[in-house]
Amino acid sequence: MPNGQETASLNGEPAFKRPRENGQVESLRTPKEPRNKVTVVLGAQWGDEGKGKVVDLLAMDADLVCRCQGGNNAGHTVVVDSVEYDFHLLPSGVLNKKAVSFIGNGVVIHLPGLFEEAEKNLQKGLEGWEERLKISDRAHIGNVLQFTLIYYFSLPHLFIVFNFHQAVDGIQEQQRQLQAGKNLGTTKKGIGPAYSSKAARNGLRVCDLVSDFTVFEEKFRVLAEHFLTMYPNLNVDIDNELQQLKEYAERLRPLVTDGVYFMHKALTGPSKKILVEGANAALLDIDFGTYPFVTSSNCTVGGVCTGLGVPPSYVGRVYGVVKAYTTRVGVGAFPTEQDNEVGNLLQSRGREFGVTTDRQRRCGWLDLILVRYAHMVNGFTAIALTKLDILDTLSEIKVGVAYSVDDEPLPSFPANMDVLTRVSVKYETLPGWCCSTEDVRCFEELPPQAQSYIRFIEDFLQVPVKWVGVGKSRESMIKLF
Repeated sequence: MPNGQETASLNGEPAFKRPRENGQVESLRTPKEPRNKVTVVLGAQWGDEGKGKVVDLLAMDADLVCRCQGGNNAGHTVVVDSVEYDFHLLPSGVLNKKAVSFIGNGVVIHLPGLFEEAEKNLQKGLEGWEERLKISDRAHIGNVLQFTLIYYFSLPHLFIVFNFHQAVDGIQEQQRQLQAGKNLGTTKKGIGPAYSSKAARNGLRVCDLVSDFTVFEEKFRVLAEHFLTMYPNLNVDIDNELQQLKEYAERLRPLVTDGVYFMHKALTGPSKKILVEGANAALLDIDFGTYPFVTSSNCTVGGVCTGLGVPPSYVGRVYGVVKAYTTRVGVGAFPTEQDNEVGNLLQSRGREFGVTTDRQRRCGWLDLILVRYAHMVNGFTAIALTKLDILDTLSEIKVGVAYSVDDEPLPSFPANMDVLTRVSVKYETLPGWCCSTEDVRCFEELPPQAQSYIRFIEDFLQVPVKWVGVGKSRESMIKLF
């Protein structure tokens, strides 16, 4: 061939390769800096750190806001103009009418929950959300079967949470209680069973739902029978569930896109500000959290890549959100927990109730061993320290700085939960400031003791604090740099 060279291809057919100019070769071999990198917001403790507020702050000038993992088991509260918006599946950035919101393949979607959430926020003023929401076709769907449905949207490969996933979640919790005398304290939203279906390769994705419904119905019946075989007492109305899903498919179809190409275009196209909001938190990560008292997805920075189809080189700044004290919902080890008047005060002043379950949160002192471990896994660029104002009435404040077991120091955060339940905590005691910080809007106006508390955290973690939260509104986030 005069303009190319014939070579053998993998399937045996001849292929023709065009010669390249030397300049082209050198250009390909020269590493290129990614045009657009994603900014990531992650929880650094056991959740409920105030990620939604930080996301809302950054989303105001974002072009694209993404969810990469979890389901409607997580909850974010955002206050705008004195109106409280609660988000579970929808990205908090949907409040920005100039930004596109994207639910990625790593999310598991309960469709009834999604549309119910949208309707509730619509009544509070959230308009036009369907026009600026995209869902990955690869996201998984949770079973709709007569139990609350849990649906997850991502790329066309997103998984869906069905009602029977939620029902199974409740049954499994009952079985754990009976067999071991304790459960995991799940939200019973079907998240674990939905991800189990995904891992077992019998789950259903958004791309299945919006394609040939006859094929989807066959797969759905097989999945339902699978759970009925394991749990014969499940009360499942399969025909009714399928009818609901067929209706949801029509509402869903305009929102669905190929997530891989969608994200690739956003990353490599014209300049964009891309924000990723993590759900849950580092210590709830399925691999790095306080297993087994964790969620079923990767809530650490790796989940951004696998849950959106983003190459690691496109991950830019990673902000860790840290509450000024520590809280945890449900059961599991909690070294700095204060089951006393201090814990009661933090619970009362902080209004510590779960957004999703309304369960009372357990409260304790800030645990910097735990936060340092989260930093090791995520590599935080900077920290957002939230709810500092909750400490306003304390005359002294303790911070956990080291663990020991049987008087032997622990060099690292333990993987074994039996060990974590037995640790003794070494505390550093710092003076409180005993005055209100709620109206403070710059770092220099904070009481000296509050400034010292923040500097102590920075010095221990060797990570700068970029924001300090002293209230519920956007304006209450003090920016340090």
